[in-house]
Amino acid sequence: MSEEPGVIFVTGTAGAGKTTFVRGFAEWMKSSGYDASIVNLDPGLESDELEPDVDIRDWVRLADVQDEYGLGPNGAQVAAADMVALKIFEVKQALGQAPGDYVLIDTPGQIELFAFREASKAIVEALGGDRALLAFLFDPGLARTAAGYVSLLMLSATVEFRFRLPLVNVLAKSDVLSPEQLAEVVAWSEEPGRLYDAVQGATPTPDVQLSTELFRAIEVMGPLAGLVPTSAKDRTGLEAFYRECQRIFVGGEDLEPSQEPTAE
Repeated sequence: MSEEPGVIFVTGTAGAGKTTFVRGFAEWMKSSGYDASIVNLDPGLESDELEPDVDIRDWVRLADVQDEYGLGPNGAQVAAADMVALKIFEVKQALGQAPGDYVLIDTPGQIELFAFREASKAIVEALGGDRALLAFLFDPGLARTAAGYVSLLMLSATVEFRFRLPLVNVLAKSDVLSPEQLAEVVAWSEEPGRLYDAVQGATPTPDVQLSTELFRAIEVMGPLAGLVPTSAKDRTGLEAFYRECQRIFVGGEDLEPSQEPTAE
């Protein structure tokens, strides 16, 4: 390839569907004639649905850390997250042998292990290169309520501030919402006034001022620009996500297919 691949760090709250999204988007890319390399940065990943090209578990495994250092589950997760940073040179070297149009990075299930550890900044800088973005997955179970949606926006804005990379908000698993619920969530992303009204209507009177100030703070930070609804299960919204990534990476120009498209 003449250009560096676009690097996408997929993050979000536990249960948002990060691994499923990474797998689904990689399959969509392959079916469209593009090539995606997958990196697993979760040393505690137990699912077998992902077949990463580069797997941090080749160097750091959560169960091994727990046994070797006599740590409980939480302590082992923290220790393992920092150990990942110490192995990032090996990860980058292995990734160089698995080129792709995009590099999809599945981050740890617990968002705090990725977003709020100082070591993660070194990881993002080492793997991100000149073309990188964050995909923040909204869990539909939280996003379906106004209060949950605002909470996710605040967390998304915090992640964007931490890493100072372009960020795309993605509604994952949109197929679990009813058409009416999905339309409402999308409307909140497109019309801030409707979200404001929903927050006001759902908040008890004594807390209205607080919720209003929180909303205004989020509005100032700028993460209300949009939300891309997707479903890895139904293969919906993945092309829209790709186009948003291309807009950020190269102003919207399509990739040149690097392989023959495959049937899904």
